[in-house]
Amino acid sequence: MVQGTSEMHGSKPYPDANRTLRFTYGDVKGYVPHDAAIYQPFTTLSGVIEKDTGREPFDVPAKLKQLYRARDFGPYATPDGQNVPVDFLSTTDIIGGNSGSPVMNGRGEQVGIIFDGNYEGLGNDFFYNEAKGRAIAVDIRYVLFIADKFGGAGYILKELDIKNAPAALRRAA
Repeated sequence: MVQGTSEMHGSKPYPDANRTLRFTYGDVKGYVPHDAAIYQPFTTLSGVIEKDTGREPFDVPAKLKQLYRARDFGPYATPDGQNVPVDFLSTTDIIGGNSGSPVMNGRGEQVGIIFDGNYEGLGNDFFYNEAKGRAIAVDIRYVLFIADKFGGAGYILKELDIKNAPAALRRAA
């Protein structure tokens, strides 16, 4: 069947990892899904707060709102100190089963964790849509912010001995 489909379309089928290790790469990039809609590459805590309805799935916990109002972001803030990065979109080619995969930058540092793909990327199992297919990753700074500031688990972060962590999160020498 695969051979017949390939001959009919004049192209080889899209590769399938078949439960093997897979390496993929991409760029952080937004997209335009349709006319008059633009999805920026980054979301922030202010966007989470804006979506709060008080009901699932947009019920923001009171403690998170309090941290936002107080701008108590610690070392996880954006450079201007006014927000916390939450998620980012990338052109990384993913398929089902990539949830939990690390996202690394060019220096080999973990900057995020893949958790989903966008609607327009659902067909990526068969053909990668470079213009609109996007992987969605949680920014590692948000993960650390939630663990430290929201969850009160900064002591765990110290035990992990995270490279380039702020001084407050480093193990004593």
